[in-house]
Amino acid sequence: MVDFDALNAIIAPEAEALGLALVRVAFFGGESDPTLQVMAERPDTRQLTIDDCADLSRRISEQLDALEEAGKDPIDGAYRLEVSSPGIDRPLTRPADFADWAGHEAKIALKEKLNGRQRFNGTLVGIDGDVVTISDKEEVEHKLPFDAIETAKLFLTDKLIAATVPLSVEGADEMEEEGQD
Repeated sequence: MVDFDALNAIIAPEAEALGLALVRVAFFGGESDPTLQVMAERPDTRQLTIDDCADLSRRISEQLDALEEAGKDPIDGAYRLEVSSPGIDRPLTRPADFADWAGHEAKIALKEKLNGRQRFNGTLVGIDGDVVTISDKEEVEHKLPFDAIETAKLFLTDKLIAATVPLSVEGADEMEEEGQD
């Protein structure tokens, strides 16, 4: 059993202390490979460095270890902690994500069917209040309540790649292929 409210209350301040924005806290893998996944990003770059991941992982681990020692662990049993960037084809989890990534292709799955449909693919138009708008390939706009969204994710496209500037390309032209001297 996982207490997500307790986890968010623990993890969000640790991310904020490092100047990071929390994107998602999820728990998956079942009994065979239980994993606590934390996605965060730098608000100015929408990315995360390896050092950011390591720093946030340490801070979260210290907090969770202290709670476990006090008998107040928000997660029952052993699990693996995974801290990462949301990546280019990122999940859309916050209302601001739907505004920030308007104009890009996405797929949205609802918790329950709305007007006979549960899945929507198309171009994000944006968000107005608590209503997300997505335009399908026939250019029909679908208005989806934010609270009704189960999952939403960007599609990896050339346009998205072009819009996502890497933090650094230093060393990229110095790659050696295996077998070269």
